[in-house]
Amino acid sequence: MLRLGRREFDRHEPVIMAIVNRTPDSFYDQGATFLDEPALARVEQAVAEGAAVIDVGGVKAGPGEEVTAEEEARRTVGFVAEVRRRHPDVVISVDTWRHEVGEAVCEAGADLLNDAWGGVDPKLAQVAARYGAGLVCTHAGGVEPRTRPHRTAYEDVVADILRVTVGLAERAVALGVPRESVLIDPGHDFGKNTRHSLEATRRLGEMVETGWPVLVSLSNKDFVGETLDRPVKERLIGTLATTAVSAWLGAQVYRVHEVAETRQVLDMVASIAGHREPAVARRGLA
Repeated sequence: MLRLGRREFDRHEPVIMAIVNRTPDSFYDQGATFLDEPALARVEQAVAEGAAVIDVGGVKAGPGEEVTAEEEARRTVGFVAEVRRRHPDVVISVDTWRHEVGEAVCEAGADLLNDAWGGVDPKLAQVAARYGAGLVCTHAGGVEPRTRPHRTAYEDVVADILRVTVGLAERAVALGVPRESVLIDPGHDFGKNTRHSLEATRRLGEMVETGWPVLVSLSNKDFVGETLDRPVKERLIGTLATTAVSAWLGAQVYRVHEVAETRQVLDMVASIAGHREPAVARRGLA
């Protein structure tokens, strides 16, 4: 059982985490949800389309202008409070690696801290424990936040992913983070080249076998673009194909830009796997 905020999710229940970037320079939407009203409208749409989790980010993942902890908090804390006011039951996640920001957003009502940089700030897990919040434990290859990998090499990338993410998850639980609220993430693109991310996808079942719920953040990423030689705005089909494979292999949470399309893919895979009944079943019965 996965428990996030007020929500509980069965083992075979796929969960959509919708991305809401409070940044002026995000790689995908170039700041479309930087201002409050477009961002709140995005939340409304995502919830209507089937997202159970809203993931709020105040700093873009890639290189760019410096964003201080104070500025990151300014972009996220008030927004988290407003989303909590409007949507009492939605799970609110915040994508941050800084414990100062984690503290402020948990105080404002966040349920989950999405640490995409692999525990670079060890105090973040302590914050999650103190507030009873969930934690995403990600493999980022040991790189510094907001840096791109350069000639990164692994003897076995999946073995390294398992070592790091399971280690971070066990540490979090030892600190007091509720076990049922800890997830592990292979960190596609983070500290990895395209071949690493493809192998992480191909062997995702090894992460699932650890027993920790697996989150994947695949949406429109560079490994999809390079695999198909497509620019950012033409990566949806590749993203959905990777989503289907990940779902078949047992991932549970999907961090995405396109909620409605992802919902259909996950529902179809769940029905093929026998975990979901068809929405209608009239064929051959009339």
